[in-house]
Amino acid sequence: MILHPRLESLQQRLAPSPLTAIEDSQLSHRRLRLSIKRDDLIHPVLSGNKWRKLKYCLNHVLNAGYSGVISMGGAYSNHLHALAYACQQLGLKSTGLIRGEQTTELNPTLRDLLTWGMELRFVSREHYRQLRDPQSYEGFKFSHPDYFWLPEGGSSQLALQGVAEILDELPDEYHWLALACGTGTTLAGLSSQLSAPRQLLGIAALKNAGFLNQDIARLLTQFPHHPRNWQLLLDYHCGGFAKTTPALIRFINAFEQRHQLALEPVYTGKLLAAVYDLIEQDFFQPGQHIIVLHSGGLQGRRSETFTTSQ
Repeated sequence: MILHPRLESLQQRLAPSPLTAIEDSQLSHRRLRLSIKRDDLIHPVLSGNKWRKLKYCLNHVLNAGYSGVISMGGAYSNHLHALAYACQQLGLKSTGLIRGEQTTELNPTLRDLLTWGMELRFVSREHYRQLRDPQSYEGFKFSHPDYFWLPEGGSSQLALQGVAEILDELPDEYHWLALACGTGTTLAGLSSQLSAPRQLLGIAALKNAGFLNQDIARLLTQFPHHPRNWQLLLDYHCGGFAKTTPALIRFINAFEQRHQLALEPVYTGKLLAAVYDLIEQDFFQPGQHIIVLHSGGLQGRRSETFTTSQ
């Protein structure tokens, strides 16, 4: 697909995403290989699957002549953080619907959004849940008729194509591709193009996330003959979305000290902790190569509930 000139210019400023091999005693003992796809290194703001999910959505926005984008997210939303920056760089307006009541002092993430020109609208948690129903955001469309509505987390059919491009950057020899799941869009995009016998392993970042199985299947309806090549594990949420435990923080600290690789407690920390727990349980077969997708988006490190020893 040909990109709009402004989007092509932005893409040319992004860096390649390398694959980093991880050496640990747990791996060598079980004859496993572990690599991390470093999408966090694409760009300080437009990192990981945030950029990949936005790419073709923003291309549509530019080509269709919309003047801006409306989307939604929490106070530390990686999605809104990337969207606000991208819109500012592309000369588009943006509005973010923020979950929860406005506080007197904005956190660093929200201050960034304002710096990049995003209009912030705070909505109650109940109203925010309603906005997940497409019929509920019609009122915002009427107030911004020339804006494109982008669902929470950038979850849309347009996002699948950008996400699937990750597969073109991976080696031929691997058995598992593991990733954290918030909306399931990244897993769906990868599943749509992943060839057998490789498998996807999704780690849900939120509690009671069984509904994601249906959401992922719905995103994949345009690929009716593609075999189900994924599974979603629901028990590594550490108490819920953006919740942490002392054990999780200890794991993140230890991993960062060993490998000089930044994680955060919302997605990537839980993902790596889950993979290492599964290694201890002999979930993977000897000789297998596991690739973990570092999906970037480190806004969770800015939360007041997260501290590391570094």
